[in-house]
Amino acid sequence: MMYPYLTLGDDTEITHSEMREDGRVKVYIETPDLKDGFHNATCYLPDYDWENIYGYTEKEMEYFRKLVRDNAHLIMELSQEGGFLNASK
Repeated sequence: MMYPYLTLGDDTEITHSEMREDGRVKVYIETPDLKDGFHNATCYLPDYDWENIYGYTEKEMEYFRKLVRDNAHLIMELSQEGGFLNASK
């Protein structure tokens, strides 16, 4: 299951999974694009392993790498509580 984490002003959606048995959390980033449909990237925490990067420039990826790194502690915590909506109840 993927939980919403953040929506940026350009409609980029950042979601995360529950913490898996191996302690990893999948972070998925997706931005709608008129030409390509969607740009996307996947990161696995806590190792910051990036894969399946499609459509983003290196400058955009620098931004996303920093955003994920700066929010990793919150994402990891929320992944154990059923996402932001469940944690905020």
